[in-house]
Amino acid sequence: MVNSGAMIGGGAAALAVAILVAVLAMQGMSVEPAAEPVVEPAAETALEAESAHSQISLVEIFEMSEAGVVRITVHRNETVSEPGSMGSGIVFNKMGHIVTNAHVIEDAIRTEVTFLDGRAYKAEIVGADMHTDLAVVKVDADPELLMPLQIGDSGTLRVGEDVAAIGNPFGLSGSMTSGIVSQLDRRLPVEETGFSIPDVIQTDAAINPGNSGGPLLNMRGEVVGVNTAITTSTGQFAGVGFAIPSQTVVKIVPSLIADGGYDHPWIGVSGRDIDPALADALNLTDTRGFLIILVVDDSPASKAGLIGSNQTIQHDGQDYTVGGDIIIAVDDIEVRKISDILLHLQRSKAVGDEMRIQLLRDGGVVDTVLVLEKRPDRFD
Repeated sequence: MVNSGAMIGGGAAALAVAILVAVLAMQGMSVEPAAEPVVEPAAETALEAESAHSQISLVEIFEMSEAGVVRITVHRNETVSEPGSMGSGIVFNKMGHIVTNAHVIEDAIRTEVTFLDGRAYKAEIVGADMHTDLAVVKVDADPELLMPLQIGDSGTLRVGEDVAAIGNPFGLSGSMTSGIVSQLDRRLPVEETGFSIPDVIQTDAAINPGNSGGPLLNMRGEVVGVNTAITTSTGQFAGVGFAIPSQTVVKIVPSLIADGGYDHPWIGVSGRDIDPALADALNLTDTRGFLIILVVDDSPASKAGLIGSNQTIQHDGQDYTVGGDIIIAVDDIEVRKISDILLHLQRSKAVGDEMRIQLLRDGGVVDTVLVLEKRPDRFD
């Protein structure tokens, strides 16, 4: 059996690395006096109108977007003759800021940005956030070369919607692929941090090493994601790619530009989702919620008095660590699984915010409030 995994990082110069250096009728009736009612055609819904009047062809998307996609070359050693790895980037503004993946520029000694016409510039790394695999570099380029792409709203994406990816797979500049949104709200583990990136877009648009940092575009030519990773057993695209959503980009990137980083809020717990087997072992009638197994010392959860699991039971031949609080809601949002908590933290909360938590404890419901703190760089 072949194992597969989600891969982040790597470059076109090392194709065996599967990591991408490459990261949404009403019927109208008019009645004329002294005449029979006349039924008019059904009015277009907002979605239908947008689809009919705003969507453009793949050819048009490429032509309007290619100048805003750059190639990023990274050198990680002092040997000039040794080729560097390659990724992609998105022109973010007229000030020369380029958005890419954090893994693209990680450990870079020298970074270069090459535009559509072949002109290349040395780039300065402005900021990076490994927790979302986003980074920003800056170039002092001719203003005529800086063609920022329009950022769309990933929150309007729907499964099955057409999308396109532009980048530099295997160093082949200005390449375009197309596909659909395969799924939304995926969670992508990041080995370097021990955390996961929530809210990730899954697509079947072909993404390969060198595509990372390039745009995922909707059919209006708007950036709805930053391509970041693939799931593969061979090091090449196998039908499942991932992109960081534009909602995350517009939240993180301004902070990277202003401060060089972004402080993510965290609770300070680990555990497991309630599944049917665990629900049966705990005599629960519902399979929703998140069981806390570990509460990190001196974390927001610890300070708020949340309780981790402290005993092991056996049920149907399986051992279960139990006894901890079960989170069933945060800020009145139902928690079905850990992804619901992570999505809420990513989209709506910041360090210093209060968050209301509803817990199932000893058969009763407990409400508490904790104050979110900065997430550590790594959580083992």
